[in-house]
Amino acid sequence: MKRTIVRLWAASTIIGLGLTAAVHAQQAGMTFFVTSVGKGDGANLGGLDGADAHCQALAKAAGATKTNWRAYLSTTAPGGDAGVNARDRIGKGPWQNAKGEVIASSVENLHSASNKLTKQSALTEKGEVVSGRGDSVNMHDMLTGSDPDGMFSTAGGDTTCGNWTKNGEGSAIVGHHDRIGLKDSRHMKSWNSSHGSRNCSQDGLKSTGGAGLFYCFAAD
Repeated sequence: MKRTIVRLWAASTIIGLGLTAAVHAQQAGMTFFVTSVGKGDGANLGGLDGADAHCQALAKAAGATKTNWRAYLSTTAPGGDAGVNARDRIGKGPWQNAKGEVIASSVENLHSASNKLTKQSALTEKGEVVSGRGDSVNMHDMLTGSDPDGMFSTAGGDTTCGNWTKNGEGSAIVGHHDRIGLKDSRHMKSWNSSHGSRNCSQDGLKSTGGAGLFYCFAAD
């Protein structure tokens, strides 16, 4: 009996270790995720450099082997000068989540109706689902500052919370990782361009269903 118990324990341990190794292998090959936490200062991410560094730190902590991580964020420039497009920052693809599921094969595919981004696939670097509309806490607003094509907005006004340096007045365009929106929304179910935030503060982001989260892509 004791030998049987020991054998069963050993077998279950081996299986458990195998599953853990498989999960770690998937996370090592991860090239896309939603940040599990924001920077905690509203939409003040420390600019693009601060946002990229946040992606890098989270990816490294999760065991990802990629090193060139970029936040999917656009910026604008004063005086009508061209800004930075989120789509131009993230490499060529393909991209897969922490469970090995490919969410888009290319930049063009990512910005088409055929991408695989859903609440179930837009996972954090830990492989966890982010809560959305209908959950007890809604955090589906993802900071992007972008139009549906992944370009910086030409709508006028503040669409990037001062290029990701403000935590008070202002606004930023957000997308819905769960692609759920109001029926009268022009960009209903848009993962990257659903509406503007109420303001740039942490509480302001929370009030419309956000937490200062954003998308990260491996650009190498």
